[in-house]
Amino acid sequence: MNNAKIWLVVSPTVGVPVFLGAVAVSAFAVHVAVLSATPWLSDYLSGSASAPAATASVVLPEANTAKASYLPQGAQEVLVTMPDGSQTRAILQMPETLAALR
Repeated sequence: MNNAKIWLVVSPTVGVPVFLGAVAVSAFAVHVAVLSATPWLSDYLSGSASAPAATASVVLPEANTAKASYLPQGAQEVLVTMPDGSQTRAILQMPETLAALR
């Protein structure tokens, strides 16, 4: 046992309960801190409805736009707007097309 000599200074009948009590108190304090920092907990405990789920929208680009990147045959490029407002482009391909490329 690491640091076994501590029991020469502190009696185990005192040290073990103090140690376990300190662990219990610190665990309780961490749980109180986490639960008090969550804004949804009070709504959940009061039974109110949850917030609406985040949605992502897909906007198809116009058909005659110039593309600087390579677009495989049978693929479709879409503009994806993420919940945080950032936008990115994605290339959609049919599974048959992907199987033929392998």
